[in-house]
Amino acid sequence: MAYEAGALDATLAAAAGEDAQLFSELRQAFIESLGNQVDLLRRARCDGNWQIAALRLKGLAASFHAEPLLALAEEALDAAPGEPTVVRRIQAFLDDFAMG
Repeated sequence: MAYEAGALDATLAAAAGEDAQLFSELRQAFIESLGNQVDLLRRARCDGNWQIAALRLKGLAASFHAEPLLALAEEALDAAPGEPTVVRRIQAFLDDFAMG
């Protein structure tokens, strides 16, 4: 499942300006942070841990204006802890973005 990363890349580019190295570092930081949140979602077994991970994911998505990821975070907030389809969809977003 491919996600449009154009707006996310545009946000990163605006933050980095003309500095290609900074753009790369910001992109990598986003990927690492998103990977951490996916990991937390995978390991969450109670409502509290799941909600915290989903809220952190939502905050990350909002701060980078990643609308598709924001929608996925909302799905996670509405899902039961450990819901595999939600985690797979978020992982697919991460994989697609990391490859782009």
